[in-house]
Amino acid sequence: MTQPVTASFTKFLPKVELHAHLSGSISRQCLHEIWARKKAQDARFAVEDPLVIMPLGKVDYSLPTFFNVFTKSIYHLVNDLESISYATTSVLRDFHADGVTYLELRTIPRNSPTASFTKEEYLATVLRAIASFTSAHDISVRLILSLDREKMGPAEADAIVSLAIANKPVVVGVDVAGNPTKGDISVFGAAFAKAKANGLGVTVHFGEVDPPAREDELDTLLGFNPDRLGHVIHVPGDVKREIVRRRLGLELCISCNVHAKMFDGGFFDHHFGEWRLEECPVVLCTDDMGFFCSPVSNEYLLAAQHFELSRADIVRICRKAVGVIFGGEEEKKRLHRLLDEFEATYTE
Repeated sequence: MTQPVTASFTKFLPKVELHAHLSGSISRQCLHEIWARKKAQDARFAVEDPLVIMPLGKVDYSLPTFFNVFTKSIYHLVNDLESISYATTSVLRDFHADGVTYLELRTIPRNSPTASFTKEEYLATVLRAIASFTSAHDISVRLILSLDREKMGPAEADAIVSLAIANKPVVVGVDVAGNPTKGDISVFGAAFAKAKANGLGVTVHFGEVDPPAREDELDTLLGFNPDRLGHVIHVPGDVKREIVRRRLGLELCISCNVHAKMFDGGFFDHHFGEWRLEECPVVLCTDDMGFFCSPVSNEYLLAAQHFELSRADIVRICRKAVGVIFGGEEEKKRLHRLLDEFEATYTE
């Protein structure tokens, strides 16, 4: 009889994470610590304790609530270079502790609202935190720079892509993210073409809401020639067939989709069950671990529990995920070697 997939198994599995957002992955405890420091420095600091806004154990956040917390809390807490460095290191520590061996962390470079730092200084701070952490821990970390679909136009998108190109090879790709009910993503066509021409990977948030912000949005996104798609929840049949034809990598976020009620149904109804039967590589991801409190190991455990997956099934999913990382061939060889070593330690 084969051994069941357990929490210990999925934690020690050498995993990749390809869809995690930096700001959304900051733990509530880390945010509380940043808040406490700011409150101690200035008793008039008006931002509410994040443990009050996001009580421990609460994971059911609608999309409007989700974006509201960023606007009213997180962006007002992690708004100086010291806090950005502290939060980035905390996020890396959490992924490393969960057995993630390769991480593509995405973030939107922003200027400080108070003009205390530029988007270039923001990115440099994140890169320094990554370099410091990876020099002392066995994890490879890369960055994906995101374009904010609600707030950016063509000029700012081009500037972000230029920033990504200038910071290769740690920056490996670009993304379009933000509120899926807002904005016209067609304005990013030239920016994504520039990214592709300069060897960057392209991943896009795709089919998060039904209907999309614009009727032709999914076709427009596919026109950017992406390498991977995130979420892919609400996808018409003809679009799904095109995705399968291209064998695009799919970043699926089970907990986030269920808890945020991004579709009608629960874990058993998640579209992972359909996509895993297709030829596309499926990558299980956390999306926003700080909000939904589900590390990557738990995403694998949930998939095993609700879709009757064996240990061999889980390892196969991991191997396919390695094939769509943006980190290059040497990194893929390293990850396959780690999976070989792990596979040799368990018996069916």
